[in-house]
Formats: sequence, C-alpha cells, structure tokens
Amino acid sequence: MRYAFYPGCSLESSAREYRASTFLVARSLGLELEEVPGWICCGSTPGHMSDRLIGTALPAHTLLAASKMGVEGLLVSCASCYSRLKAANHAIKSSETLAGQVALALGSRYDGSVKVQHMLEIVAKAVEEPSFEAAVKRKLKGLKVANYYGCLLVRPPAVTGFDDQEDPQSLDRIASALGAESIAWRHKVECCGAALAFTHADVALKLSGEILEDARASGADAVVVACPLCQSNLDLRQRNIEKYLGIDLEIPVLYFTQLVGLAFGYSAGQLGLGKHMVNPVPLLKRRGIFV
Repeated sequence: MRYAFYPGCSLESSAREYRASTFLVARSLGLELEEVPGWICCGSTPGHMSDRLIGTALPAHTLLAASKMGVEGLLVSCASCYSRLKAANHAIKSSETLAGQVALALGSRYDGSVKVQHMLEIVAKAVEEPSFEAAVKRKLKGLKVANYYGCLLVRPPAVTGFDDQEDPQSLDRIASALGAESIAWRHKVECCGAALAFTHADVALKLSGEILEDARASGADAVVVACPLCQSNLDLRQRNIEKYLGIDLEIPVLYFTQLVGLAFGYSAGQLGLGKHMVNPVPLLKRRGIFV
C-alpha cells in the first residue's frame, strides 16, 4: 500500500530516529512511503494561535500537494502535525469562506479530501493481520511500558476520532501484540507542556515531571510515545525535570515505532536507540531483549 508521507520539521532534525524507525516498520508491514514534494511546516501551535488563515493554509499547502500524488492517503508521525493537518481538513470542509481564503493564499483550490492518518492508526490496525505476527522476531516479554498518547492524538474527537479520548487503547494493543506489558496509569492523555518548554519552561517541567513520576510509580520500565515533541520534553529535558522536582527518574522514553522495530528484529543502531538522552539499551539488556 502506498502513502504520501509528511515528516514535518521534527523528523527532519531532532527526531531522525523516529523517522528511521517509522520507515523500517513500514517496510516490514509492506507499506510504501513517499515523501510529499515541497512540504512545509504545519505551523504547529504558534501558527493557529496567531491567525486562523495562517494556521489553516500552512497545512493545506502540504495537503494540496499530497492530493496530486495518487496515493492511499497522507501518513504523519508527529501528533502536533497530525492535529494541524486534520484540523485544516475539518476547517476547510466546515467553512466555505475560509476555504476560499485558503485557495486565494495557495493559488489553488483544496477541498479537504485527503485522508490523514497517524502512523499509530496504521500499525494498530495491522496488529489484527497475520502479517504482523509473522513480522515479530523478538518478543518483548518482561518489559513494562507506560503508553503515553498525550493531548493531541485523540483530541478533539470531532477532528481526530480514531481512539477513545479519555482511555485510548491503540498503543496498548500494539504493546500486547509484541509481548510487552502495558501498565495502568493516570497520565496517558495528559499534556506534557509541548512548546511551553520554550516560553514557560517551569510549566513544561512540572507537567512532564508529573507524567514521568506517575509512570515510574506505576511500575513502568519505559514510556512509549507517538510524538517527537512529547519525546523531547520527557527525554531530552529529563535531567532538568529531575533538578526542578528534586527527584531521580532515569526512565527511557521510546517512540512506539522503536518498540515495534525491536520486536521486528531491528538492531539498536538501526532504530537510533543510542540517540536518546536516557539510554534504553541497558534496560533492554536487563530484560533479556538484547544480549
């Protein structure tokens, strides 16, 4: 199956390991990903907070390009990008006035018809296929994970609508299919602070710290995420969080595609595990996943 792929800014820079593991998992599942030509930044939070037209036209530019590719749909791995692309489709379909303004800004009409899916949706559906089980080469038995969805993947439900907004289960089903144990915890859909890390660092440190504390207290070995912004706040800033809260955490934060890639038999190097601030390899060796 062939999809247009939108990497967004993070997968081209700070989250290259997410991109690499996404393509590896896609290959194992028989998916062909083709990068959207001429894609641009989705605008993320600053775009739609500044101006509705800008916040809609930026993602619409990429959606328009994807509409000309003759593919199954547009696949995205960042929760923030996913939110903005889905929101743009919803806004354009809901307002003829805005649709006209976007067409004027882009120099071409886009009707909001491109099907936008997060990689998590695709993998969660694939779990039910025999090909998924056949791709598993290494069971993750003994690994306890806190599946963290964050606030944008499942909200607002009228825009995203692929999982329950309060108790989503997609990551949990994937982890179970890989042999890992999904722990029960309270912060699976709480906000990590996202871009507030740059403007109100104390808020982001507090929110991210609460997430990591709950994961650790609930017995998780690692946190599993589906967003590079969440991964950055929880992993890159974990030392700052420890200093801010006066606690020790040392809990690895993995992209879900890295988790799947581990089970599919890919190496730590292929999956970019060494790029994380909290190295997950010692944990994986203790659990017998790596020898």
